[in-house]
Amino acid sequence: MSTAASAKNGTWRNWGGNVAARPAREVTPASVDELAAAVRKAAEDGLKVKAVGTGHSFTSIAATDGVLIRPHLLTGIRTIDRDSMTVTVEAGTPLKRLNMALAREGLSLTNMGDIMEQTVSGATSTGTHGTGRESGSIAAQIKGLELVTADGSVLSCSEKENPEVFAAARIGLGALGVVTAITFAVEPIFLLTAREEPMSFDKVTSAFDELWAENEHFEFYWFPHTGSTNTKRNNRSAGPEKPVPQLQGWFEDEFLSNGVFQVAQWVGRAAPGTIPSIARISSKALSSRTYTDIPYKVFTSPRRVRFVEMEYAVPREAVVETLQELKTMVDRSGLRVSFPVEVRTAPADDITLSTASGRDSAYIAVHMVKGTPYQAYFTAAERIFTAHEGRPHWGKVHTRDAEYFAGVYPRFGEFTALRDRLDPDRRFQNDYLRRVLGA
Repeated sequence: MSTAASAKNGTWRNWGGNVAARPAREVTPASVDELAAAVRKAAEDGLKVKAVGTGHSFTSIAATDGVLIRPHLLTGIRTIDRDSMTVTVEAGTPLKRLNMALAREGLSLTNMGDIMEQTVSGATSTGTHGTGRESGSIAAQIKGLELVTADGSVLSCSEKENPEVFAAARIGLGALGVVTAITFAVEPIFLLTAREEPMSFDKVTSAFDELWAENEHFEFYWFPHTGSTNTKRNNRSAGPEKPVPQLQGWFEDEFLSNGVFQVAQWVGRAAPGTIPSIARISSKALSSRTYTDIPYKVFTSPRRVRFVEMEYAVPREAVVETLQELKTMVDRSGLRVSFPVEVRTAPADDITLSTASGRDSAYIAVHMVKGTPYQAYFTAAERIFTAHEGRPHWGKVHTRDAEYFAGVYPRFGEFTALRDRLDPDRRFQNDYLRRVLGA
């Protein structure tokens, strides 16, 4: 096990650049036993403990002035069980590495988010999700997990073993312990056909229920200051495999969606008055395309432009009204918004603090490019989201607290009672958890 200063000058920063922390020490355990020992040592020294993955959360959920645990030596697949169709993977494994390894084995997760740079433990602990009519978040695909608790003991959890912990720890916010391994459900690898095409804002909102019902995975991006969206429909396919040609993929996904888009963000940041014109051009930059490939190559795409993000889950039946209110607010406010608004869905699940817990949900995500003032936009958007009993993504910017969450999560008290039992001394506490869960 190695112990080192954290990042540059002892300061840890997240991917979006909006969160920084100076931990007392950083620990990189090479085994579960070493991680458990690090937790016990922190208790002896009176220090708090937080684990951090790749820092893709925009909240301070992983920030600490105590012991920062980096799990990147806890990586790789432990076992593949083809009888139960599960894979058990170490907590520090990047989703990209997991997806590629599963593909080599002829296997796949059922659903994914739109990036795969995060670690499996970081992604699931914060509720990372993609879009799906019937398939839920990455955490909803968990069949078991291993957790180092506050006293340094190792707890195995599943529907049969410690089921009350399993119900909560799949999206545990780092509040119940440090996840060391996760068992996911997998299935034989399959093909998805993606259909991407522009569509007017009015058309996509008026036909939203039909588009959702007719497609296994539906999402769209609305470009503020325009009446335009880009839509994406992913459905299982019998083949044949027909990926995006390499040159076309580079031109559309790298040159246009990242390179040109980055330049547009720089221009908009320097001259905000140009943003509406840039938005109109951007909304027409990508044309329709259809391709068929293995799941992770369809679900995910490169995201190289750094940004800050807020995302709320609202009841699915409220998404069109919520989005229309957001559009009206932007149109009337004088705000200049250079980033598209992303809209996705998820079915209800049974995870205690999942944003889709107990209700079919739709997600609306607002973004601003890194370094641009975002508070006015996010504050106005949050006012709309919370009016519809929205639940913020645990890893994205929001201002809600424990009192609010007790009102929008029927099982909130169940989670906090479990936390009281597993971590009575608040070994895994930080300022963020104090705000969202209470003292």
